[in-house]
Amino acid sequence: MSLNVSTMRGVMYYGVPYQVNVTNLPVPAIQEPTDALVRITTSALCGSDMHMYHGYQGDVPSWQMGHEAMGYIAEIGHAVSSLAVGDYVVIPDNVASGHLDLEPRQWESFGVGAGLDGLQAEYARVPFADDSLIPVPLTHNTTNATMEQNYVLLSDIFPTGYTAVERSGMEPGDTVAVFGAGPVGLIAVYTALMRGASKVYSIDHVPMRLAIAERMGAIPINFAESDPVQQIMQHEPSGVKRAVDCVGMEAVNGDGETDSGIVISNMLQVTAQGGGIGQVGVYLPTTNGSGSPLGSLLNTNITFSAAEFFAKGLSFKSGIVDPLPLAGQLIDLIASGRANPAEYIGTASVGIEEAPEYYRRFSDHEEVKVFFTFP
Repeated sequence: MSLNVSTMRGVMYYGVPYQVNVTNLPVPAIQEPTDALVRITTSALCGSDMHMYHGYQGDVPSWQMGHEAMGYIAEIGHAVSSLAVGDYVVIPDNVASGHLDLEPRQWESFGVGAGLDGLQAEYARVPFADDSLIPVPLTHNTTNATMEQNYVLLSDIFPTGYTAVERSGMEPGDTVAVFGAGPVGLIAVYTALMRGASKVYSIDHVPMRLAIAERMGAIPINFAESDPVQQIMQHEPSGVKRAVDCVGMEAVNGDGETDSGIVISNMLQVTAQGGGIGQVGVYLPTTNGSGSPLGSLLNTNITFSAAEFFAKGLSFKSGIVDPLPLAGQLIDLIASGRANPAEYIGTASVGIEEAPEYYRRFSDHEEVKVFFTFP
């Protein structure tokens, strides 16, 4: 099959912090027999995109932005065997590299300035499509905005928030403190409540985010009003059983100043004896470069009390999340109607031409989850 279009609209970053542009780009082509070309119908804006937008992370400019998207297959290479043109699929933020399953997972990412082109565009080339793409139970006749907004979360934030709770070791009846009420943090709140947490505390400083967490059933903790540790300990004198970091290196303290270590410090203080900590907030080395001109403003070398950690007997699990292992069960939860997180976190659905304005709105905490649509 040959497409009858040669250009598409997509979001580009040119190395200037707080600025993205929507421009004409060449439609990608099949390069390898294992490739698929996906016509994107819904994409999304993620908190991780902000690390580049704010000038802290990135390779050599320029590059396409975005790593969360879904759509239908427009073309496949002749070696693709499990997918067909027209199939609806989610594109995970990290895809297969073609290595053997017995080898360590090799990450290849979309839209970070190195690797694959971003997904905030009309088309995307996906390598090793059989092992990378996530088929979802939609067709041209059954798809709708609500279902796509839920399924596109499988690209990244639904598996990430879910994994954050799993990493903490949460069991039904546990008390949980989720630091950060952005999209991933709210998914973690949603997951903890769905999996039987007795109480969930949502810690943030943005009233709109905290209102959503409260609507989900969480107890909001606004750290701009007073010390979040003291607020939580007033409710839980012995501490919470589980704590989750969904903030990462751009964390701020109660005065609004960047403090990359504040969340980990707070988690150590509020987690009870024998408790567990799950960490999915992004912490990466930051240096100044052409694509990250403000990188040196963040310090991700964090100091914490090893004595307190040891004395409490805490567990701590961290790292990048692979969406693929969780995809099956999360698809079942969405398809059955048991999970509908987009109902809570989705605050805007706009055409891709409005991306620059909604990057700004997201950065200024005027939106929680932004979906981009394509004609």
